[in-house]
Amino acid sequence: MPLEATASAWAPRMLSVLRIMTGLLFLQHGTWKFFGFPDFTEWPRPELGTMSGIAGIFELVGGILIAIGLFTRPVAFVLAGTMAVAYFYVHAPVNFFPIINRGELAVLYCFAFLYLMCAGGGPWSVDARRGAKV
Repeated sequence: MPLEATASAWAPRMLSVLRIMTGLLFLQHGTWKFFGFPDFTEWPRPELGTMSGIAGIFELVGGILIAIGLFTRPVAFVLAGTMAVAYFYVHAPVNFFPIINRGELAVLYCFAFLYLMCAGGGPWSVDARRGAKV
């Protein structure tokens, strides 16, 4: 079977894999902020009422919802906006270039979430099981 045919056959499943991995990786940011897990830094964990603490709520809840594929499109839309705000509020004032301002992850998450907003959760999602348009 040619590579193109194999890739086309797997494309919907790989959408689900991308969604699951993006959600799990994003979830780590929330688990660190709220539970100190994984314990990887000397940075203090943010207070709940701060911008970082509020972002942690989005990361925790949004990461879970994206990982399981529940309400994928609206959640991805909100998370893309959250990452855009994070980039322009925290990273962009430091320097124009994302590699210098350490904002490349926020940009990448933003565009991954924009893609999931358009593409949906894929066949391996709660949305697909409940018959939502994926």
